[in-house]
Amino acid sequence: MQKNYKYYDLILGAYVCVLLCANLIGPAKVATLQVPVIGAVTFMAGVLFFPISYVFGDVLTEVYGYARDRRCVWSGFAALLFAAIMATVIVKLPPADFWRDKQPAVEAMFGNTPRIVAASVIAFWSGSFVNSYVLAKMKLWTGGRWLWTRTIGSTLCGELVDSVLFYSIAFYGLWALDNLLTVMFTQYVLKSGWEVIMTPVTYKVVGFLKRMEQEDYFDRDTNFTPFSLDT
Repeated sequence: MQKNYKYYDLILGAYVCVLLCANLIGPAKVATLQVPVIGAVTFMAGVLFFPISYVFGDVLTEVYGYARDRRCVWSGFAALLFAAIMATVIVKLPPADFWRDKQPAVEAMFGNTPRIVAASVIAFWSGSFVNSYVLAKMKLWTGGRWLWTRTIGSTLCGELVDSVLFYSIAFYGLWALDNLLTVMFTQYVLKSGWEVIMTPVTYKVVGFLKRMEQEDYFDRDTNFTPFSLDT
């Protein structure tokens, strides 16, 4: 008999919401901040929020296990794919006469090229599964101790795969290699840094869920294939 969880569905909904917002609203603006010592740092605004999806992935895998996080990743993948298709259709629809002056703004906000859409979806899917797999394995290696080592360690691995795939697929050949590597590295450091900052919050959320759900899953007999929805 499969166990019912009180908060799993709520976390799934919040996870997909954060993912969609980060990918739809985030890329709409490139920001520059003056950072002490470092100087000016330019980044896509979505980098401030997309890493939260990795925090969700850490929490889901730590409490409920890899297989249940896998379902969330596939839900996010499907949501991103539908959002990309919907955005393409809306941009391509002929505007009404009174809307023509607004069409360039709509295209700028939602008119991502197929290459960028493919990069986003592939990078998210790959990075999320790497994050979940590494955390699940590290939990076994550490016997469930030292939560911070696996939340940070798994994020470093997942975000590395995500950043390399996204920028390589989306911009290789379009940007100078030096610029591509600089932006890729900056985004990776910023996104990974979020995990470190969020560690106290992750501890509190994980502790709360483990108490309320009476669950602390260890993936000892898990089939780690990403191509399944079984729990």
